[in-house]
Amino acid sequence: MTYCVGMMLNRGLVFMSDTRTNSGIDNINTFRKMFNWSRDGDRNLTVMTAGNLATTQAVVSLLDERSKDPADRQPSLMAAKSMFQAATIIGDTLKEVIATYADTGPRSDTTFNATIILGGQIGEGEPRLFMIYPEGNFIEATFDTPFFQIGETKYGRPILVRAYDPNMTFEQAIKLLMVSFDSTIKANLSVSLPLDVATYAAGSLCAARQFRVAAEDPYFAEVTNGWGDALQKAFDVLPDFEFPK
Repeated sequence: MTYCVGMMLNRGLVFMSDTRTNSGIDNINTFRKMFNWSRDGDRNLTVMTAGNLATTQAVVSLLDERSKDPADRQPSLMAAKSMFQAATIIGDTLKEVIATYADTGPRSDTTFNATIILGGQIGEGEPRLFMIYPEGNFIEATFDTPFFQIGETKYGRPILVRAYDPNMTFEQAIKLLMVSFDSTIKANLSVSLPLDVATYAAGSLCAARQFRVAAEDPYFAEVTNGWGDALQKAFDVLPDFEFPK
C-alpha cells in the first residue's frame, strides 16, 4: 500500500510520500515513490506514484529515458511547454504502460493500475497540481480542492480537511502532513516510514528542496507523541454523554 499527498499553498507546493510496498504481510519492501525533473530557470516537476509497482517503475523509467534522449521522438517532460502538457504526457505514458502489461508479459492476481500526482511549474506559468488516473485522464487542484491524496487516503484525510490553510509556511504544512501520515501509519501497517518530502517555492524555477524522514527521526516521534497527547486532552475536556432521563 501507499500514501502520498501533494498540497498547494500560496507560497508553492509541498509533497510527502511513504516508501513501503507489500505483497502480503511476509513480503514488505522499501521503494521510492517520489521523483523529480528540473532545469534551473525553466522548470521543476515532481511526481508521486501509487499502485502496481511494476507499472509505476516502468512509467517513471520511460519518462526519465525520454527526457534524457533528445533523439527520442516521444514527448518529453523536459520539452513540455506547460504543466498541462506535462500532465498529458504522463497520462499517455501511464495508459501506454498499462495497455502493454495487459496484453503481454507475466500476470498476477493484482491489476496493473496506478495513480500519479504531478506538481510543479514551467516557465512563466503558475505552479499547478494534477492527479492522473490509470485511464490517462486527469484533474487539477484548485484552492477549493487544494490537495490530492493517493493510496491509503481515508485515515489521514480528516486532519487535512480540518487544519489546512493556504497561508501556511512550508514548515507548518510539513507538520500538518506528518500528523496526517502518523494517523495513517497508526491505522494501516502497509504504510510506514521512511517518508520522502519535497517543497517547491512558487516562481523559483529550480530543483525542489528534498529530504527523507527516517524511521528514527526525532521530530516525527515528537509529532506522533504530541498529537496523541493533544487528542487525549481534547477528548477529556469534552462533556460526558448523559443518558436521557
